[in-house]
Amino acid sequence: MEKYYAVKKGRRPGIYATWAQTEKQVKGFKGAVFKKFDNFQQAQAFLQEKPVCHQHPDIWLYTDGGTRNTGTHAGGHVQADDKAAWAYLIKTAQRSYQASAGQYGATNNQMELTAVLRGLQKLTSLHYNSQKILLVADSQYVLNPLTQGWLATWRQRGWKKANGQPVANCDLWQQLEQQLQLFSKLQFSWTKGHSNNKNNNFVDHLLNQTMDQM
Repeated sequence: MEKYYAVKKGRRPGIYATWAQTEKQVKGFKGAVFKKFDNFQQAQAFLQEKPVCHQHPDIWLYTDGGTRNTGTHAGGHVQADDKAAWAYLIKTAQRSYQASAGQYGATNNQMELTAVLRGLQKLTSLHYNSQKILLVADSQYVLNPLTQGWLATWRQRGWKKANGQPVANCDLWQQLEQQLQLFSKLQFSWTKGHSNNKNNNFVDHLLNQTMDQM
């Protein structure tokens, strides 16, 4: 089946036939906006839509997760007593909300997913589901499945990858997918971690503060 990747905001906006071509336009590009489609007409319609939410969101959700892996090498197995934490920051025109919590033995990816999940759950409890929300994160691990239709594909395969292997952190992805269905105007934006985005740096500081206190 043919796929079309529409890049609305990137180095060179347009429609691309492969992810490799698309990645060159969006990877490392602050605020990149892109999506995968099954046909050219849908991709074209996406490019022609006015990106209202990205220009004027009602609510901003910033998320981050991290771990202090004491394994023998970077990216090695997480030890049971390794510290990990997640954090989110919600900003509206009137006020802001923040939260963070720690967990021992969790991976960085698990904390990234948990941060988004907890942020969306908080927005749901505040009855903000119908507001224009922009989720900003520095994790491609989280954003790619949300923006490129991977969640639907995984679900159709019984939460397995194309090679037949189970999707890692399946329970968190399933919970996240359920939460996403409650939002009608949620969009996504990638930001570079540890850079000049003060709100992304804030949630990074918040989760590290949590790990300091563990």
